[in-house]
Amino acid sequence: MASNRIYLDNAATSWPKPDSVYEAVQRCMRDLGAPAGRCSYTEANEVERLVSATRQSLSRLLGADRSSQIVFTSNGSDALNLAIHGLLRPGDHVITSQAEHNSILRPLAYQTATNGVAVSYVGCDRHGVVSPDEVQAAIRDRTRLIALTHASNVTGAIQPAEAVGRLAREHGIVFLLDAAQTLGHQPIDVKQLQVDLLAGSGHKGLLGPLGTGLLYVGSGTEVELTSLKQGGTGSDSHSELQPESLPEKYEVGNLNVPGIIGWGAALEFLSQRGLQEIRSQLCELTARLLSGLKDIPGIQIFGPAGSEHRVPVVSLSLPGIDPQEAALMLDSAYRIQVRSGLHCAPRMHRCLETDSRGGTLRLSLGVMNTSRQVDVTVKALTEIGASAAS
Repeated sequence: MASNRIYLDNAATSWPKPDSVYEAVQRCMRDLGAPAGRCSYTEANEVERLVSATRQSLSRLLGADRSSQIVFTSNGSDALNLAIHGLLRPGDHVITSQAEHNSILRPLAYQTATNGVAVSYVGCDRHGVVSPDEVQAAIRDRTRLIALTHASNVTGAIQPAEAVGRLAREHGIVFLLDAAQTLGHQPIDVKQLQVDLLAGSGHKGLLGPLGTGLLYVGSGTEVELTSLKQGGTGSDSHSELQPESLPEKYEVGNLNVPGIIGWGAALEFLSQRGLQEIRSQLCELTARLLSGLKDIPGIQIFGPAGSEHRVPVVSLSLPGIDPQEAALMLDSAYRIQVRSGLHCAPRMHRCLETDSRGGTLRLSLGVMNTSRQVDVTVKALTEIGASAAS
């Protein structure tokens, strides 16, 4: 039955993974069976080598100076929590946007309630794009952090991160970028974007297993970023204090070794394909989807009109049909799997005026999707739209 499944929820997690990912996880679980950085026997040494190789691959992917700047987390939300709660102090001011995911909104709301942190939410246009001018206008004397999504998980709009990063650097403000929707879909250079902290998940565009994520910590930022957890690291065991060195300052206890090793196999797959080629493929698929959808009578498509200004995420509304109902029909009648609702980004939906309609129907493509699957999906939505109109 799975062979007939058209999976279009890659913004939540990618599926299917490359075969090499499944094989790497299986080998780790069945043959290696050892922790990372704790022992010196043969299998443990191999685990440490593979974990280090994944860290080095991520460092190269982001253009980091050192692989130690890559901190493994359990997911993108975990990385954002470390960045936000580890950095902010009582009385700080933060600038973020209406386009953000709850992984930024909720930690900031907690900081406001418990530490008196002030937050300014800059608006976005009808495509979900933030203006750097509005970010600049929101800067205060006590602004400590600018937190911005790299691309909206609702409209797919790619934000002007480089311009915002330049503003942050000019004013001595820490810049945190949420790259959950862009990692693996397009090249990212932390120096070009001038980011101090970059959070992301390993299981979306980077094609790794669930339970994997990262936080890039820019040079010098570790001095300001408090560790939120303390415990075993396999190093400096004589001291009761958490090590200050990277990445041990933030990596506590046993790492998700099967996930990280599987992630390493996924990164090798992406490296062989090349991110520019993947970006071109996803732009073509997204353009094909947008072109087919626009002919459905009464449909409303959110986000930039062209595929070059968005990641492969397309949100839409069909006239006369609830998004949840449309999603159920796609799955039950066509085996097409998408997401409906607010997508954990309530402020974005208020900007789009879709919150009162139950959100949107979201189709998110991945590197494993095909042109045929896009065409089948357009045909199915056309039929559902016609049925609702009749």
